[in-house]
Amino acid sequence: MDSGINCFKAYDIRGRIPSELNPEVAFKIGVGVASYFSSKSVVVGYDVRPSSLDILDALAKGIASQNSEVISIGLCGTEEIYFATNHLKTDAGVMITASHNPADYNGLKIVGSGAKPVSIDSGLGEIKNLAESAEYIADIKYEIKDAAIRSNYLDKVLSFVDVDNIKPLKVLVNAGNGCAGPVVDALESRLPIKFIKLQNQPDGSFPNGIPNPLLIENREITSKAVLEHKADLGIAWDGDFDRCFFFDSNGLFIENYYLIGLLSEELLKSNPGDHIVHDPRLVWNTREEVLRAGGIPQLSKAGHSFIKETMRSNNSIYGGEMSGHHYFRDFYYSDSGMIPWLLLLQNISNSGQSLSQLVADRMQRYPVSGEINTKVDEPKVLLERIKEHYVVQEPIIDDLDGYSFEFSDWRFNLRMSNTEPLVRLNVESRADEKLMIEKTEEILDLIKKLS
Repeated sequence: MDSGINCFKAYDIRGRIPSELNPEVAFKIGVGVASYFSSKSVVVGYDVRPSSLDILDALAKGIASQNSEVISIGLCGTEEIYFATNHLKTDAGVMITASHNPADYNGLKIVGSGAKPVSIDSGLGEIKNLAESAEYIADIKYEIKDAAIRSNYLDKVLSFVDVDNIKPLKVLVNAGNGCAGPVVDALESRLPIKFIKLQNQPDGSFPNGIPNPLLIENREITSKAVLEHKADLGIAWDGDFDRCFFFDSNGLFIENYYLIGLLSEELLKSNPGDHIVHDPRLVWNTREEVLRAGGIPQLSKAGHSFIKETMRSNNSIYGGEMSGHHYFRDFYYSDSGMIPWLLLLQNISNSGQSLSQLVADRMQRYPVSGEINTKVDEPKVLLERIKEHYVVQEPIIDDLDGYSFEFSDWRFNLRMSNTEPLVRLNVESRADEKLMIEKTEEILDLIKKLS
C-alpha cells in the first residue's frame, strides 16, 4: 500500500470505506494522534456506521502502540467526545464519524485537551505526516477501557437552562437514525416535554436516507409529522448531532440564521456586554439583535476552527453559523446540537410566544434566500468575475470569507466550498422579499453566464 493517506481534509478526516479509510489507515492515524499529543490517554467514541467498530479497533491499536491508554465512551455524538475530553482530562479525543456523508464513508474528528480543535494548519497536518511515516503492525496487544459519561454529559447540557421553568411542550424530534436518539431518550425523564419520536433508532444503514436536514428533500417528513401530531415545534439532527435544525408549529423550516439572533438574546440576558461571534454569509439580523440585546457582534470566517479561535480570542459567550453549528463558551467553546433547542424551549416557555411568533418579525425584516450551491469548473476565477461585475456599483466589499457585497437595501455573500468544486450563495434584503428573490435570480443567472 502506498504510504500516502488521502482522507485528511481541512478540519477532519473523511474517506470512502475501504479504499480511502480502512483498518490499516486507522491504525496509522492512531499512531499519529498519540505521537502528536504525546498522550498518556485518549478518549474515543463512534457513530452508527457499520464500519465504525472496525475503525475503532484499529485506531485503538495504533494509540496503544504508543503506550497511551485508550478510553471508549461507546456510541455517542461528537459533542460527547468534547465533553469527555474535558471530564476525563485526557490528552486528546477522537470521534469516529462521517457526519452527513453517505453510508459508505467514515471519518475521524480530533481534538486536543480541553476539546481544542485541530485543523490542517494547527496539528492535523502534523498528525497526517506522523501517520504516513508510521509502520502498520497487524498483531498488537491492547486494551480499551470503557467509561460511562452520559449522565455527566446530560448534567452539563441541562445546566444551560432552568428546567423548572420549561413548560410541558409537545416536541417532534427526528434523529434521522443517527446518534441523537439515545440522548433524547435519556433526557426524556429529566424534562417536562412530550416527545414525538421519528427515526429515533440508531441504524447505520440509514434506511430513511442520510440524516442531513440542510437538504430540502430531507425536510418534508419532519414538517408533515409536526403538523400531523400538532407539535409545538420540530427538531432534526444530522448523524453525529453536532448540528440541529428547527421547524415551527406550522411545519415551516426555520433558517438557523434567525436562531442565532434568538440564542444570542437568550444568553445575553445573563451575560450583558459579551461578544457574539457569527459568520459573514448572512449578518444584518444577527448584528441588529445582538446590539439590541446589549452584546457585541464579532465577525469570523465560517468553519468551526475559525469560529472557535475567534471565540477563544475574546472569550465570547456564543458563536453561531447559519449551517446549524452553535458554539458555547461554557461548553469548551465547542458546538452542540442539544444545548440550542434547550435554550429555545426556555425562551418559548418564558416569553409565552411560539417559535413562529419569535421569528416572524425577523423573517419579515430580513428575508433570505437560503444557501444555494452551484457546481462550477473554476470557483476562484468565477468569484473574481463576479467581483468585477458588481464593483462598478460601489458596494461595500469584504473578503474575509469569499466575497460579501453590501448595498443599501440588500447584500450577498459568495464563497467557495473547501471540499468540492462549488460556490455557495446567500442573499438577504432589508424588508423586501421581492428584491431578495430578484437579486438571487440575477446572481444565479450571472454565475451561469460567467462560469
